[in-house]
Amino acid sequence: MSTKTSRLPKRYHDAVVKWSETYLPDYPLLLENWERFFPKDPKFDLCAYREMGMCEEIECGALKGKLKFMRSGEMEPEQAGHLLGAIRAQASTEFGSIQQHQLTLSRAQEEEDQFWILRMMAEELRHGYQMLHLLAEDDWEAVSDESSDDMIEQILAMRTGSHILGAFNIEFDSFADSIVFCAVIDRVGKYQLSMQKISAYKPMAESMPQMLREEAFHLTAGVVPLRRWMARAAEGSPYITVDDMQRTLNKWIPRGLEMFGDERGGGTNVRYGLKPMKNAEAQEKYYREVEKVIRDLNVRYLRARLPELSSQEALDLLDSLEREHGTERGVAWDDLLRMPDIRFFRRRGVPAFQMVGQQGETYDDVDAYLKHLEDQLPGPYRAGRDYRQYVELLREVAAGDKVADAAAHELPALSRVGGVCPCSRAVRWVAGDDAPAGNGAERSGSAALGD
Repeated sequence: MSTKTSRLPKRYHDAVVKWSETYLPDYPLLLENWERFFPKDPKFDLCAYREMGMCEEIECGALKGKLKFMRSGEMEPEQAGHLLGAIRAQASTEFGSIQQHQLTLSRAQEEEDQFWILRMMAEELRHGYQMLHLLAEDDWEAVSDESSDDMIEQILAMRTGSHILGAFNIEFDSFADSIVFCAVIDRVGKYQLSMQKISAYKPMAESMPQMLREEAFHLTAGVVPLRRWMARAAEGSPYITVDDMQRTLNKWIPRGLEMFGDERGGGTNVRYGLKPMKNAEAQEKYYREVEKVIRDLNVRYLRARLPELSSQEALDLLDSLEREHGTERGVAWDDLLRMPDIRFFRRRGVPAFQMVGQQGETYDDVDAYLKHLEDQLPGPYRAGRDYRQYVELLREVAAGDKVADAAAHELPALSRVGGVCPCSRAVRWVAGDDAPAGNGAERSGSAALGD
């Protein structure tokens, strides 16, 4: 197989670059230090990659065995509509992730961790660029009232609080959010990209391999620092504790589970050949994979706490602690990380607003459940608007004033506010040689549009 590279039309490319000047201002610093931190890897390039030579036939669903679609206009309108929704949501997540990480990038304890996250942010920019490329090179007007111009404008105008998926509307409070987000939320990204690799829409499928290669680094940027932190916590570090990591995991794992969509859905995407798994199946696989990450981190803790243990002895000790919930060799079960129950702190899907504790215990009283969440979630997060909205809706659901499904659709409800410069509100492209008449040419310059 070979990889083909291409760039967006100049007006769109320039819009992404201008967007990055606001939300990724350290991009030039990354390029200056690339060889220092990533000497074995090709230098980052802002472009779209397409993998040539992939499967030509639809791989699942009702049309399995037929040739994949090259244009959205070849698809049934509903099928193309689902595809368009996925592309827009994927683009929103990529740009949204950068906005979140930018809040805490300067708070890294280690310079290497900082540059790893910075590289991840640049690659998320490229992933968003890749999705915009799909919007720009096809005609979507058959399934959308909006032009590619307008759709790209809307995506670049989104902020934390106005993105399509809830996980990307939660502000980061510390660098622990950055690390856990990479380990947990980017893992959802890996699943979504893997499923979209078989898409019946060939341009989407061809876009996935390079994104998956880059996504592997994003997982590393989360898991490797977590392993170091667990070892340091076992040695009594004053900078990071197991409790700090546990609360941050409790904050993000429920949001990761919800990114797969309602457990009762996903059949339409399978039928149309856009994904090979329904939501519940993919979510379950993800949950079990994160469980393995938690076990790996606990083994790292045990081996740092008891360096005389072999890998197998550490695994045996972990199994015993998980089984007995006691204390052995001076290590208590409560000293370790624990995977939250799949229903814990959920606001979407089947378990939405159920009062289920971190380890699966149930609560009948709202105040008692909120007291439990006080112990399980980071304090700075609980002081924010996202948690406040959750609590207000939980009380309404518990009182019978609102059903859970209706409450779920009210989150998030953050408002977009003014940014640090005019171009952060919206970005309109500079008209270039490739700008067609009537498609932005009359809006020369970098005018920032209002809401």
